[in-house]
Amino acid sequence: MTLRTILLGACSALAFAGMASAETLTIATVNNGDMIRMQKLTDDFKAKNPDIDLEWVTLEENVLRQKVTTDIATKGGQYDVLTIGTYEVPIWAKQSWLLPLDNLGADYDADDLLPAIRSGLTVDGKLYAAPFYGESSMVMYRRDLFEAAGLKMPDAPTWDFIADAAKKITDKDKEIYGICLRGKAGWGENMAFLTAMSNSFGARWFDESWKPQFDQPEWKDTLTFYVDLMKEAGPPGASSNGFNENLALFQTGKCGMWIDATVAASFVSNPKESTVADKVGFALAPDKGLGKRGNWLWAWSLAIPASSQKVEAAEKFVAWATSKDYTKLVAEKEGWLNAPPGTRTSLYENAEYQKAAAFAKMTLDSINAADPTKPTVKPVPYVGVQFVAIPEFQGIGTAVGQQFSAALAGQVSVDQALQSAQQLATREMTKAGYIK
Repeated sequence: MTLRTILLGACSALAFAGMASAETLTIATVNNGDMIRMQKLTDDFKAKNPDIDLEWVTLEENVLRQKVTTDIATKGGQYDVLTIGTYEVPIWAKQSWLLPLDNLGADYDADDLLPAIRSGLTVDGKLYAAPFYGESSMVMYRRDLFEAAGLKMPDAPTWDFIADAAKKITDKDKEIYGICLRGKAGWGENMAFLTAMSNSFGARWFDESWKPQFDQPEWKDTLTFYVDLMKEAGPPGASSNGFNENLALFQTGKCGMWIDATVAASFVSNPKESTVADKVGFALAPDKGLGKRGNWLWAWSLAIPASSQKVEAAEKFVAWATSKDYTKLVAEKEGWLNAPPGTRTSLYENAEYQKAAAFAKMTLDSINAADPTKPTVKPVPYVGVQFVAIPEFQGIGTAVGQQFSAALAGQVSVDQALQSAQQLATREMTKAGYIK
């Protein structure tokens, strides 16, 4: 055997070893615009980490939650990086289902994360998920329709103003609907909106003894107001509409107002995606004069399940996707308007971002105004603005959401929906041992 043959064989062996050592990370994520954008930009990650391959599992929000929850609870090990929300993080961390993010690199700068967002992802002083984007909720509206109707949107509107304006700007013959709101059943779909709305109406999920409160007048006021408003000024088929469906309606000029996640502001303002980009205004989520606005607090974050066998590679990916450098990468490729919002103080101090994003201050004010520890007018035994941070809430919240979606669709009355919600919530909370 010649020296050349030996050297060629050694090089081939090394190359094969390099190929064999390449790891494939399986990443479960939601089909929201910012996450889709991240997938398109991963050439940057690959260039920096040629030994790591990425496999994406991209799912609709309700489906993602179901699959990820099942996998992590059974220690299935199907995913190496999970896209999860503020609701899951403290519950799953306490179950030891998530790994603490202790090794995101010296330049990660966790102290730059917005305190309101970071605190919701921290358990016992340790960060268990890194926020990809954070959000509250606010009013997005068509300035041109308001002007034509002789209306002026206040920075801090009331629900009564919203209802009156929605009716005045509705033109069903032209397929322009005064307001678009979530109707699709799901604890993170219609119940995210309705729970935040109910807080401003003085309602709460449970009293201090964990007794469900759907038989109280505040919930009847909330649901009646919502159903009546949507019947009069909402689009047809609203009970099937979630975030993505309403986004599409707004971008195509069919909604006069949309109350939803602040993260949508960049999409509705982007002329490449929105036919009304130059006509959009923003306002705080509405109130009823009781001291609480109907805005929530949320972050879509990246976490590493304890069942992953590729922790070091997963940490590199999480650090890349939630870093300051990623924000700069998005700005470089797609403009500052599209930088992932709601996670870092430095973004809101950036003059270029402030200039590009007319909604920046409103987003930050909305995030800072939400208080998960005091989400309601009356005292409650739980934390969480648009959710209740107990494991049972996923099931109960979705079941209640189905009742409220049915009321919106006209399949049951408001009273029937509330009665069913009260019964099912009482049954499940008793079974779980909260009600003695």
